[in-house]
Amino acid sequence: MAGTQDRSLHLFNFKGIDVFLHWSWFLVALFEIESRSGMYSSIIWNVLEYLALFLIVMLHEFGHALACRQVGGKANRILLWPLGGIAYVQPPQRPGATLWSIAAGPLVNVILAPILWALMMISLSGWPRSASDAHTFLSTIALINWVLLGFNLLPIYPLDGGQILRSLLWFWVGRARSLMVASVIGMVGVAGLFLYSYETRSVWNATISAFILIYCWSGLRKAQGLSRVARAPRREGFACPSCKTVPPLGPYWLCYRCRKAFDTFQGEAVCPSCQTRFPTTSCPECGSVNPLSAWAIGAST
Repeated sequence: MAGTQDRSLHLFNFKGIDVFLHWSWFLVALFEIESRSGMYSSIIWNVLEYLALFLIVMLHEFGHALACRQVGGKANRILLWPLGGIAYVQPPQRPGATLWSIAAGPLVNVILAPILWALMMISLSGWPRSASDAHTFLSTIALINWVLLGFNLLPIYPLDGGQILRSLLWFWVGRARSLMVASVIGMVGVAGLFLYSYETRSVWNATISAFILIYCWSGLRKAQGLSRVARAPRREGFACPSCKTVPPLGPYWLCYRCRKAFDTFQGEAVCPSCQTRFPTTSCPECGSVNPLSAWAIGAST
């Protein structure tokens, strides 16, 4: 979600990870809190319930981010928005590293489940009846945690379940084909979600399904691009400083200004169409960004 940061509120920074809250969160919060106002004796409980939901989401995203860093990847931003959360992670392009970075998010929900269940039982057995709001609150939060866990583990890309499936397939069929299979399975799953949204007349579920479909289509296009890069001839004399992969020979880099593809090594990182000069070059394999001079084999890094 490039550019979203400009329309978001910076909440805090923890261990170098910035947490942002999208402005639309407040609009949806007002609607959700008001629509559930009859559940408690005071609307304050509704506010606490909504905040607790996003606390769970935030902890889930921190699971992704911290696990990504643990395996040597990059993670410096988390965005909270009405449809949940996004951890901007760049794990090393290895199936094991990617698998752990993704699986750590749902693992947070698994750890929270017995804690929330214990608190719910305490509220049921040991607190006075006047604390029924507290029990309803804890019961709802415990249920929400299970629902988030179950939904995220659906094998639909880009949900965690779909990305876990992709990481497992990566061990056997490779990076590009695993993404292609996961994206196609995700599209089939999205069809089921759209059908469910129609049956339940849920605009919210339909919106979520639409976003998932967009990501599935994007994943399919990316998989096709990875396949083309994998089959391309290699440009000798250069290698990625990070992953040591020899870059492809051909127009596999996109100019952000004129939106045309070009070969960054052929023109010394200058787009031949609009003459835009690029101080750095991204690796199609691992995604790392380095100066073009650092790519030359034997160059000092």
